[in-house]
This record gives sequence, C-alpha cells and structure tokens, in this order.
Amino acid sequence: MLDRLNQALDHIESHLDQPVDVAGLARIAATSEYHFRRMFSALAGLPLSEYIRRRRLTVAGAEVLAGDRTLLDVATRYGYGSGEAFARAFRAMHGVGPGEARRTGAALHSQPRMSFRLIVEGSSSMRYKIVDKGDFRVVGRKARVPLVHEGMNPAIAGFIRGLGKDTLRRIAALADQEPSGIVQVSDQLDPSRAEGTDFDYYHGVVTAAEVPGDMDALTVPAGLWAVFENSGPFPQALQHLWRDVFTQWFPSNPYASRPGPEILSVRLSEDGSQAEAELWIPVERSGA
Repeated sequence: MLDRLNQALDHIESHLDQPVDVAGLARIAATSEYHFRRMFSALAGLPLSEYIRRRRLTVAGAEVLAGDRTLLDVATRYGYGSGEAFARAFRAMHGVGPGEARRTGAALHSQPRMSFRLIVEGSSSMRYKIVDKGDFRVVGRKARVPLVHEGMNPAIAGFIRGLGKDTLRRIAALADQEPSGIVQVSDQLDPSRAEGTDFDYYHGVVTAAEVPGDMDALTVPAGLWAVFENSGPFPQALQHLWRDVFTQWFPSNPYASRPGPEILSVRLSEDGSQAEAELWIPVERSGA
C-alpha cells in the first residue's frame, strides 16, 4: 500500500504544472478516491489539496526567484487564472508578494516533497474485529460542528451540555443493538478532513425503535465495519485511535475505508480522565 501511495506522490510531483486528477491518483494507489484522501490526510497530517497547493507554490517560488519567466507566466503555469490570484496565494504561503520576492531576493517558505515509509515498532497491537451489519438507524440529537484534531472539541462539549439530563436519559432508553449505549457519530465530513471544516455530529443510540418527534435520525445502509477497541487518557486516546487506524491498521490489512458515518462508543472513568472506547469505521475489502 505504501509503495503505491509513493507512486501517486511521484505522479503529483511530475504534474505540478497540470490539473491534478485525484481519481487518477487513487487508481495509481489501487484504492478508491475516498480512501486515498483519507489515507493521505492521516499519513501526511494535512489534506491532499493543501499539500499540492504548497508544493506548487514552493516550485513556483523557485521560478520567481530565478527570474527566467515573467510573473504572469509563472502564475499561469501553476494554475492561477490571474496575477492577482497568484499574488494572494503566494503571499499567504511565503509572507511576501512575488514581485517583491523577485526584487529583493526574499527568503521563501518551502513545502518538502513527501514520501511515506513504514516504521515497525512492534511494541503494541490493535484489537479489532470485522462486523457485517445490516442497515440500522442512529436516533438522538444532531449539531453541525467544526472538526478539531487535538484536544477537546468545545462545540461538541457545549452541545452535549445543552441537551440536559432528561433528554440524555430518553435517548439512552432507546438503545437496543450494537454498538450499545449512547454513541458519538460523525457524518458528512469534508473529504479534506481539514481542521475547522464542519461535519454532522449525532449524540444518540443505535436502535430499531420509532423516532420521537423531537429527535433526529440517521439511516445507515448495510455493510462491513471494522471495530476497534482502545483505552487510555481522555480525549487523547480517542484521537490517537483514529490516527492509528489510518496510519497503522489500513496499510497492513486488506481493507479500505468507504463513505459512511464513523461511530464512537465511550465509557469514561468517574473523574472523566480515562476512557474505554470502541470505534466503528465503515470498510470494504480492498479492490471491492
């Protein structure tokens, strides 16, 4: 898997002056476009689109300083429709406009070319199972919230506090199947997985019960799920679990992620400092 991802990176590098076909990159990596974006973001720590933008502006910066082409030629070569658009993007990355950079020989920022390598530690293993589950429904309350990569998500914390104990009891009473208890469901995530992008968050249960009129429902189609278990400090252990699934488990197993909600079941210690978690990720066999 990592070899194919690196082949896709090589393709990006040789086509920085052309529109990037993400579906074509996914074919090089022998996976779906959805899974390719997820894998890249998890491994690289930034969205695919942002990496390509930074690489283009890095190479464009070198050409600006070299002075062999006009600034408009450089802008056009790297996909900018006008000198103004190029200048804005250039300044956002380098902290200086292209004209000033050329006149003064200013120091510019650089996005290094990436390659992925597998580091084998052998110090821990991931506990998981594959579940073939029929279609089901998540029932509870929904909010649109921003994505936070590290630490507590204040929007989610505030949303849960605002539900009130009575509503939480009513939601919990509806649970009648796995994953059990109240679950945290992330749906409609932006393909980039960029910090601050919005997604639908459900605080609810998996149930076959009728949907109360004052609650929201999410219908989830049948399919395969990879179910992971983890425990440790809250919330770091949960966020590290998401990271490890995509940086360690997927490259080592014959599965790819597929579109669908991600479901987290969490049991907190009395003081709220430790958590036992079960994470459900929709998957398909590689090549499916």
